[in-house]
Amino acid sequence: MPTDPPATLAAWLRTRSDEQLSALLAARPDVARPAPSDVVALASRLAVPVSVDRALDELDAATLQVLDVVLLAPTDGVAPDELVAALPDLPEDVLDAALDRLKGRALLWGDDVLHAPDPVRRAVRHPAGLGRRAGELRIQLPTDLPAAMGSLDPDEVAVLERLAGERPVGHLPDSPADGTRTPARRLLQKGLLARIDALNVELPREIGLHLRGDRPYGPPRTRPEPPVQSSEQGTVDRRAAGAALESVGKVGELLGLLEEEPAGLLRSGGVGVRDQKRLARALHIGEPEAAWLLELAYTAGLLDVGGPHRDEWLPTRGYDIWREQDLPDRWAALAAGWLAGVRLPSLVGQRDVAGKAVNPLSPDLVRHTAPAIRRSALTVLAEHPPGSGLAPADLVTLLRWRTPRRADRLAPVPAMLEEAARLGIVVGGVLSTAGRGLLSSGEDGAAEGMRGLLPEPVDHVLAQPDLSLIAPGPLVSELADTLAVVADVESSGGATVFRVSESSVRRALDFGWSASDLHEFFARASRTPVPQALDYLIDDVARQHGRLRVGAVESYVRSDDHGLLSQVLNDRRTASAELRRLAPGVLVSGLGADEVLTVLRDAGYAPAGESPGGGVLTRPPARPRAAGRRTVETSTGPRPLTDAELSTTVREIRAGDAALSARRGEAVRQIPGVTTAGTLELLSRAVREGTPVWLGYVDAQGSGSQRVVRPVSLVGGFLQGYDERRGENSTFAVHRITSVAVVEEDQETATTS
Repeated sequence: MPTDPPATLAAWLRTRSDEQLSALLAARPDVARPAPSDVVALASRLAVPVSVDRALDELDAATLQVLDVVLLAPTDGVAPDELVAALPDLPEDVLDAALDRLKGRALLWGDDVLHAPDPVRRAVRHPAGLGRRAGELRIQLPTDLPAAMGSLDPDEVAVLERLAGERPVGHLPDSPADGTRTPARRLLQKGLLARIDALNVELPREIGLHLRGDRPYGPPRTRPEPPVQSSEQGTVDRRAAGAALESVGKVGELLGLLEEEPAGLLRSGGVGVRDQKRLARALHIGEPEAAWLLELAYTAGLLDVGGPHRDEWLPTRGYDIWREQDLPDRWAALAAGWLAGVRLPSLVGQRDVAGKAVNPLSPDLVRHTAPAIRRSALTVLAEHPPGSGLAPADLVTLLRWRTPRRADRLAPVPAMLEEAARLGIVVGGVLSTAGRGLLSSGEDGAAEGMRGLLPEPVDHVLAQPDLSLIAPGPLVSELADTLAVVADVESSGGATVFRVSESSVRRALDFGWSASDLHEFFARASRTPVPQALDYLIDDVARQHGRLRVGAVESYVRSDDHGLLSQVLNDRRTASAELRRLAPGVLVSGLGADEVLTVLRDAGYAPAGESPGGGVLTRPPARPRAAGRRTVETSTGPRPLTDAELSTTVREIRAGDAALSARRGEAVRQIPGVTTAGTLELLSRAVREGTPVWLGYVDAQGSGSQRVVRPVSLVGGFLQGYDERRGENSTFAVHRITSVAVVEEDQETATTS
């Protein structure tokens, strides 16, 4: 016997199979948490405007064109055959896939006749790029529209044709100074345009359809097929490894500099221009590159503000862990941070609304859509076979087709691709193997894709006669730490060049090294003979080091060389130390020892700190750290549901729907704590016949709930049975049951078929 077609979205959802409901929840996971109580609740969530907008944003242009036909239909409901007639140039497989996508997301419902829910109609303001009807715009069109259109001037026709394209709303230009009216204003006067506010006009739908003629929905929006770029994947991966190695090295150098001299935090947030210039100069790179490295380190969790009482940008504690990792893992941390970060480094240097340039690490760089845009761009590249890719302009074209409602957010894509190329995720429009791993398996997949491509860290350097040290690759962390004390980085790249100088040797001596320690270190670390000039430099600096001693009086300066003390006392460069002679060989100051040490070193002397016992006071390098963010600053959409979650949610919806059907019948109700004969009789019958029942139940904490239960036994005041919603066997105290009703088998079958 034929059944009447469902009259509402909820009724139609009730006819869907478990597999179809699971597909719906997988496509729109935002409506699945927490699990809807029944199908009516699910239909209500599907109508929430935010959820509808999110679902529409994920549709491609062809699917939206099919939806437009339904939205523009003169009646509520369109038969599938009418869609074929309305879009004759759209391939049948494309049309079928679009319908499956729309019905699978409940953006259309029905089988023989397709309906669009009202929230979908409200969300699509200009279907097919057409304006609202003249009646909705409150204007009266000419009675003979073709004649009125035929009498227009060419410039007026041009305005109408432009508005009949993809956007029916346009800006109303000001009238010229000579008093003549613009074409748009003449069209307003003729009743062919509608004013929607003081500055904008809208083209009525009837005129747009007239201008489009036999193509009311525009040309078929089939998928564009841009030319594919090809490269040998091995070459791509080798170039990606080079970019990855440089990125890891530069970030490490940057954080080393900030460890020695943190960057100040601006009042408005971010890093100031002075610190940006300092870092760029020290790294021998441009200021935009320095800003990019700061942003990269921040998104990877390696850089942050030192805390509420230390307004400086410092390496985090995570940086210490990062430095101990192997190169692929270090690179993967940077790449994963970039992919998930909500910041747009490409905006650094651009002017904000107040005309001020945006600083690195500024809050103004936050864009919560950035992760989704990056992932969508890389996903398109990943759909091509290894070694194939797209040019940036072609990629943007394809993205505009895939998500036309998000087209206005795609402006950063070219800059994002440049950033991906800097990291080695993309090379020449082709996704690297590590980039594919990052997209599919996250940080672990990215690291695995780089293994075997990046060099192993080396544990030696090559000493040169000009006092330089060449590291023929990335250094093990212990050697890198030591070289940071005894030498300065001169240049970096595939091989890093360090320079040993008088100041670097003095720095090592200040940290507690002795001359013999330095000789031994260089002899052990260098694979080439240590040049004689380096030995002489160490001995000369060590001979001068510590001849002056600084202690606390607030502080004192002492030396066995009385002439040297007189020189210091009379040196105008040391006037700020406020020194005075206390006794032969001793000067004192009202300043602290650290301040006096700084003044004397800046003046070119080589003082050493002194402990209370008279020994040289060594000061190991301080390593200030920021605590770091507790959570990485990311923004993602709703988390996808697992198969187990989908199965559980569908089961709970079905159980709730069965309970809803039961509640429509006659239910036995009672006062909690008082068990009636009617309740016991109904439960006993359900146990004998194996019939599911709907229970109103209050637990020990006083929380009420509704359950659909298949009873197994009723013994000693307790009902045991299978809880349909929770998918487990449960025990219920009879005295806590507040109401009970039998769920008819035909009702339950109808909801689960």
